Amino acid sequence: LQLYSSSLDGSIKLWDFMDGIPIKTFTVGFKLLALYTVASSEDSVFVVIPKSGERDTFQLVSVKLTKAAGQDLEAKELSVVLDGVDVSPKCIAFGREGAYVASVKDVNLQVYFFKQKQLNRFSVSATKTKSGNNRFTCIACHPTEDCIATGHADGKIRLWRNFCHKKEYTFSTLHWHHDTVMDLAFSVEGTSLLSGGVESVLVLWHNESDCQKDFLPRLGSAIEYISMSSDGALCCTLHTDNRISIINSNLRFSKSIQGLIKSTAVKTGLVVDPRTKALVLNGEPGHLQFYCLQSDQQLFSLDIVQRQYIHQAGLNQADLVKVAFSAQGKWLATVEEREEVTDPELQLKLWFYDEETQSFKLNTRINTPHEDHITDMCFRDMDELEDDSLILVTAGRDCVFKVWVMVEDTDPEAQQSVSWSCDFVGSYHNYQATNCCFSEDGSLLAVSFEETVTVWDSVTWDLKCTFCHPPGKIRNICFGRLTCSKYLIGATDYGFLCCWNLLSCALEWSAHLNVLVLQPDPLSEHIAAVSWLSKESSLFVFKPNEPRPIYIQRNLCKEKIQLAAFVPRDEPEMIGTEKYLWLRRSQLFFLTDMQELMTLSAKSLEERLTPSSKQLAVEESLPVTPFSLLLGKHRRQQSQEDIDLGKLVVRNKPEQDSPAVKELLHTPAHVLPSASFLCPVFINSLLISKENKSAEEVADEVEMESEKTEDDSDEEREVTEMEQEDTSPMELLGEMTCKLSKSQEKELRKIRKVDYSWISAF
Repeated sequence: LQLYSSSLDGSIKLWDFMDGIPIKTFTVGFKLLALYTVASSEDSVFVVIPKSGERDTFQLVSVKLTKAAGQDLEAKELSVVLDGVDVSPKCIAFGREGAYVASVKDVNLQVYFFKQKQLNRFSVSATKTKSGNNRFTCIACHPTEDCIATGHADGKIRLWRNFCHKKEYTFSTLHWHHDTVMDLAFSVEGTSLLSGGVESVLVLWHNESDCQKDFLPRLGSAIEYISMSSDGALCCTLHTDNRISIINSNLRFSKSIQGLIKSTAVKTGLVVDPRTKALVLNGEPGHLQFYCLQSDQQLFSLDIVQRQYIHQAGLNQADLVKVAFSAQGKWLATVEEREEVTDPELQLKLWFYDEETQSFKLNTRINTPHEDHITDMCFRDMDELEDDSLILVTAGRDCVFKVWVMVEDTDPEAQQSVSWSCDFVGSYHNYQATNCCFSEDGSLLAVSFEETVTVWDSVTWDLKCTFCHPPGKIRNICFGRLTCSKYLIGATDYGFLCCWNLLSCALEWSAHLNVLVLQPDPLSEHIAAVSWLSKESSLFVFKPNEPRPIYIQRNLCKEKIQLAAFVPRDEPEMIGTEKYLWLRRSQLFFLTDMQELMTLSAKSLEERLTPSSKQLAVEESLPVTPFSLLLGKHRRQQSQEDIDLGKLVVRNKPEQDSPAVKELLHTPAHVLPSASFLCPVFINSLLISKENKSAEEVADEVEMESEKTEDDSDEEREVTEMEQEDTSPMELLGEMTCKLSKSQEKELRKIRKVDYSWISAF
């Protein structure tokens, strides 16, 4: 087996499976967009490159890889196979063990036979079809026969035969999908065909017959790719929501690999669940996903809309747009809306967390809480008053903000004792309300109305003051926290970041910065601002009382960052450099417009891969398996033999496995670094440093050395005493006292150091 990879810099690399390092690098000199290998052509690969001199036109090129000695080589022999191809891997396929290659684009089909060096072109626009949209979307070739299957935008599948002739070709049609056919795949033997589309249904066609087909429905989202295993026992499907489904050959669901669900649009923002520290955002259509950052798994999905989603383009269906949690996570507020021609259909729902069922239950449903779209909402973050005076504020395009409070439910048939109702409606000069947030102590509420920020008393709902920094509408607002709680931060869509002092009611400072995201850290004074300039995102971290940022990271990524969230750590992290001290209590996460989740880390690459490789004594609870039982029995026998022989063995406890080994075995293989990188880390984790001796070992060594010194000195003193006794016998006539010799005192000191605390157990 050989593994090849291509990059946009124009190089092809041949990799070593064991070491994970490239064996050879071939320089092609063109931007490589796709790579294909064929078993019958061992010394050549096929790549898709841009056609020189023409925009948005691509070619399929054969590259001959030289077998010369050396690691860095140049691939000079290039030959064009197909012209005008699509860069998508679903639009190019090799058939009959590499005898020909076929490509589809728009309404054109190209087939090139390598042995005959013959190129045939077909167009579905010239064929006799009853449907309108015949555009090709995907292609698959039969593994052993001259048969090509093509998928089309009208939901039809066409099977082409006899295409070695330009005029005598034939095709048959299979039709079940009501929308675009996303991908096709033949079985290993070629006896069946798999197809998938936006219906989230995998269709298995038998013997190329329209009457013989089986279905595997409810796979969650549209099927984007289909792949068969080499032995034909399994197939897997890749879905548009970032899920991989593994399916048996008999069309039975086996397993799902799911991390962060990719939705059509993240309208809820990045919200942190105070109870589980999970990221909460849009998931499946109409659902809210709770994503665990530590395990890269979905904790659970909450059905908010509670309606069946229909996979059909053009339908206006209810969608989840806003989410907010109370400070302790007991209450959840959601907003769902459906676009209509005249006015939107809105629903505000409040959910209460049930401790018995460990899930959220719907408490109150409010139809049409605002006359227009809800732009923002927030709870009053007061931990000690959450149960007594919990407040929810919603802001809308209908030029008002509303205050919702809990009241006792007077309905005798109601299942819950409390419900929610509107308590106050505020407005400012008939401007649209765009953002809202509470101060840290909950005493003030800030609501932005287009270009103006208003500050309200949360008890009397009196307007206290207003701030304005024209030109430009207010895009984001937030209060400072802890020692910076007297400041209010705002960002405008005209490219200004402003800081107002609430005590003096004046502008403290301003900076010209195009801020897209403004996110405060709930556990510190730090605020993160993400800007977008010159097609790159940059990060600025600052304190409101200091206009100069404490951390700047330019060119954070090339994608536009749309959302960000600080996630509190379970324990403060030990950070050595002052540059990253703001990450000590919380971790910052970003979500780009491509729905890629990123984070900043103060650790090096080695520390992130093996974070606990230096800690050798970590108790691990091993799963009870036949191997672990056998290993435990062997360890007990070895330990007993060591005791019987009376050997003093200095080693690490066998029951305490090295975390380096644990992470090496438990980390998925596709994310492991090369073996050359892991080997030194693993070897170093097994070494015991002499400098890291415990205090008891050092004390014992000092005591042994002192006792040895005392033994030598006692012998010298005894000889001196004997000489003194011989020379001065008259001294014995004096007063006689009971005095111990030096050797007896030494024995007495040893007895005093013996621990007799075990006697207390009796």
